[in-house]
Amino acid sequence: MVDGLLYHETDLAIHEHYSDTWGFTDQIFGITRLLGFEFAPRIRDLGEKLIFHFDKPASYPTLGPLLGGTINVKQIESHWDDLLRLTSSLHKGTVTASLILGKLASYPRQNGLAWALRECGRIERSIFALKWLQSPPLRRRVQVGLNKGEARNKLARAVCHYQLGEIRDRSYEDQQYRASGLNLVIAAIILWNTVYLAEAVEQLKRDGVTIKEEYLQHVSPLGWEHINLTGDFQWNVKHIPPTGQLRPLRTKQHR
Repeated sequence: MVDGLLYHETDLAIHEHYSDTWGFTDQIFGITRLLGFEFAPRIRDLGEKLIFHFDKPASYPTLGPLLGGTINVKQIESHWDDLLRLTSSLHKGTVTASLILGKLASYPRQNGLAWALRECGRIERSIFALKWLQSPPLRRRVQVGLNKGEARNKLARAVCHYQLGEIRDRSYEDQQYRASGLNLVIAAIILWNTVYLAEAVEQLKRDGVTIKEEYLQHVSPLGWEHINLTGDFQWNVKHIPPTGQLRPLRTKQHR
């Protein structure tokens, strides 16, 4: 997940990332904050997660049932430079996030850097839990973001119908080729839908239809009902529109 945030090789400026429960660990909370991302997972059992604090529990009398342990500030301070070096290495790509985080997660508590990163993550997770409880807009935003991700996954499953949607190539290189081909087809479908959705919106405007711009953010280019994903394909070059032109838009007649 962190690899995707850092090494996506696009012009996107990612500020907030959504994840389901599977993507949540204290160390992920810590490293995403150090890297400058807002991590907003939908934690299934959030009500059972305890909040970590700095002072004695008596300082938070109204939060008693929710409190867990105390943050080890000294551990963070003593390894702060190591945390900054780790963050810099991930930004530069000297080491991949998946590799280093996997190693840190497997280390015992005695590893100072892993311990410090976990303490940072506990701070961020505690802050996030309080925000989640107090902010309905945050909960709605995360739900919308996850729905978009699931819609993309459904499209991928629809396209990858060969061998029941499973990648069964034995070598890692062949698996990469297969996954890259799948991503290419998905990107082509999304691009096609985006271009023609944009043209449809412009055509509606030319026809005098009032369109509220804030509604357009809810229009998704992830549909595939109009695309034939199975059967025989015939490529007729005579039906290809001239360069710079689009195919005629289909209109729905209303009675």
